Amino acid sequence: MELTKGQQEVLDADGHLLVVGGPGSGKTTVSILKAATIAGSELAAGQKILFVSFARATVSRVVEAIEHEQRIPSEQKRLIEVETYHSFFWRILKSHGYLVGLPRRIDILTPPGEAIALASIRAKFPVRKLTDVQKEAKLAAEEAERTRLAIDDGRICFDLFATYVGEILYGSDRVCRLISDMYPVIILDEFQDTNGAQWRVVQALGKYSRLIALADPEQRIYDWIGADPARLDQFRKTFKPVDVDLSTDNHRSAGTEIGMFGNDLLTGKFRQPAYEGVKFRLFEPFTDPAMTMLVTTTYAARQRLIKLGIKDWSLTILVPTKRMTRLVSDALRQPPAGMQAISHTAVVEMEAAILSAEVIALLMQLAGEPPHFAQLIDLLCHYYQGKGGDEPSQEALNEAVSLRKAYDELVAAHAKGKAVRKNSIIVNVLAVYEQVCALQLTGDPDADWRAVRNVLEVGACKRLREVAEAARSIRVLDRGTQLRQDLSQDWRNNGGYRNALEITRQAFVQQHFSTGTKPESGVVVMNMHKAKGKQFDEVITFEGWPVKRKGLPPFNGDRIVRFNLRENVDDQARQTFRVSVTRGKRRVTILTPRGDPCVLLVGEKLWT
Repeated sequence: MELTKGQQEVLDADGHLLVVGGPGSGKTTVSILKAATIAGSELAAGQKILFVSFARATVSRVVEAIEHEQRIPSEQKRLIEVETYHSFFWRILKSHGYLVGLPRRIDILTPPGEAIALASIRAKFPVRKLTDVQKEAKLAAEEAERTRLAIDDGRICFDLFATYVGEILYGSDRVCRLISDMYPVIILDEFQDTNGAQWRVVQALGKYSRLIALADPEQRIYDWIGADPARLDQFRKTFKPVDVDLSTDNHRSAGTEIGMFGNDLLTGKFRQPAYEGVKFRLFEPFTDPAMTMLVTTTYAARQRLIKLGIKDWSLTILVPTKRMTRLVSDALRQPPAGMQAISHTAVVEMEAAILSAEVIALLMQLAGEPPHFAQLIDLLCHYYQGKGGDEPSQEALNEAVSLRKAYDELVAAHAKGKAVRKNSIIVNVLAVYEQVCALQLTGDPDADWRAVRNVLEVGACKRLREVAEAARSIRVLDRGTQLRQDLSQDWRNNGGYRNALEITRQAFVQQHFSTGTKPESGVVVMNMHKAKGKQFDEVITFEGWPVKRKGLPPFNGDRIVRFNLRENVDDQARQTFRVSVTRGKRRVTILTPRGDPCVLLVGEKLWT
């Protein structure tokens, strides 16, 4: 890549630095070159440059970019350390958390674990239509329990990492200097998305370390979790950085007008009736024709990329909601009208997948021993308490209560020498459990995992069938993964999977901090928010449509703008749509329903 005038300014700048630019403007690339320049001339022995980002996908892409950057000598590459904000904060917490009252031994409370721990509090409040007073009471109760779990149990949820690290750094100048001695230069990716607690940490680090902040103010799509529109001005006021603007540069989708279209989405004023590399199509607002157009559009995009001979090509289908992710994935697996299924990866919310994996791991682990079935019930209850993350449904919480009650009835019946009543929900759980216990496992973790999952899928218990379906998104047993290796070793050491559950849990904790994840390839379906920091050869955006309901007004969910109403258009909706379309390097196809097209496009003749 030939450097632009702005990128050369970045390389020449001294002191704190703020680099602002849009998607594909080269912020990351030039920051890597800047880091290499500093590594080659300014670091003392034992020092490194730290590059931190929010998303593991971004971190993986940066690691890959460093490895493939031929202009950087290998000895300089080794001096650039790349990780997520969470993993960086966790290292500080493990070493110095005791300074702010945390136990000497601390563990991570993962999102599924946090959801389980807070389930009893959330069950006391209605899931929907909370009053302002109820919302405040619920938030206060949750916050108090998170703090108690941290201080009393040493279980720290991700949301508290930055809070405690800030307390450590402001409470101990010595620790602050120690970190800065190790990392005299820190690169802050996606800086516009930092929340208040993270910004406090950055301010502390900036006392002794040189900061390079990379930001796109128009990609600030996390206001709802604390990102502040004033953050860049706060950085300017606090650190007086050299300020470089790369907003007119576009290297990701060069040769197209994808970037221009993305910028026009922000203003709502389209400068031209057509954009090179951006296509618009209207689908009929019914399930079969909508999914048919999505599938045929995917066929065509896939064929284009194959014909181009692109190695590890990538095509993503971006949708507005979690629900749409599942619907689209189902449609690709079983397309309408007998069309050929499309092999793909669905990036789903991981709570349900992780908790279902724990159930399967337990069933692989010495099934049939006396406490084993009780553990299964515990994990099934945890699945329903935690699968919805921080928004559990009342139905799921009730399922957990029903399972616990049914198990207690079973124990009471056995204590009296009686059989449990025949219509108890525990009967089918027991029947499937016994089928799993009868399996002859082989020592091949992948084969054994699938064998257990298959029994659950075809069994009489609908709850275990749901667990099996949720586990389908788990790919950690692919050949060469650490989980597969550890389960194999467990089998060799013990003649069975004696520690499968703990091994599986640790694998997911490690996955939170992994930087070895390869960028997605093939066809990928995901929520628009999950696409942030990623890039694909082609992008298809797809949203919902009005659904008629007898005696009721049409339901218009799963839209980019809430209910597709003009009064709901806000900066978040525009920024989310812009982030989505600007993930594409070669082409973007926007699918929207005929008769009620996306309100962000209404008024323009962008489609034929």
